[in-house]
Amino acid sequence: MVNKAKVAVLISGGGTNLQAIIDKWLEGELPHVDLNLVVSNKKDAKGIKRAEKANIECIAITEDFEENLLKELEKRNIDIIVLAGFLKILSVDFVNKYHDRIINIHPSLIPSFCGAGYYGLRVHEAVLEKNVQISGATVHFVNEIPDGGTIIMQKAVEVRKDDTALELQKRIMEQAEWEILPMALELVAKNLVEE
Repeated sequence: MVNKAKVAVLISGGGTNLQAIIDKWLEGELPHVDLNLVVSNKKDAKGIKRAEKANIECIAITEDFEENLLKELEKRNIDIIVLAGFLKILSVDFVNKYHDRIINIHPSLIPSFCGAGYYGLRVHEAVLEKNVQISGATVHFVNEIPDGGTIIMQKAVEVRKDDTALELQKRIMEQAEWEILPMALELVAKNLVEE
């Protein structure tokens, strides 16, 4: 029997990165991951339906977010938190409680196009404005600095001359984010349970 790390995924929207994790988990490619809980900070997040379809417990927390989240995580003995399209900055106190156990996916090659204000389409618009030829995605540990934690994994994606921000976003999700987020989660989980 393989030891598994209990994982909670935090979402705010459509849950496409959550779906990438669910798919790999259902295919048996995340042997050290126990996908235990999905938490949304928005009641109408489409990602909630993805969790329900996969029979993963899902809750929406819209008030006193960190305080209520902490209660839910502690109640379930959660080991790792994944920020998957989660559009809320966590406090330093919260992050410190889960030091090197919160991971985030960012849609650029950190240290480029990251930090406060760089999320969603804004990242890809900035990449196109600068005429960058290679972008991609980064999975990193979360610390007190937005997008400032240690990098776990990156994957590069070509930027095409005629790209729109939406086209680039879609290609980076499909070719990088959906691949490296589940892989990085498994790596972190394996390292944690084998310590």
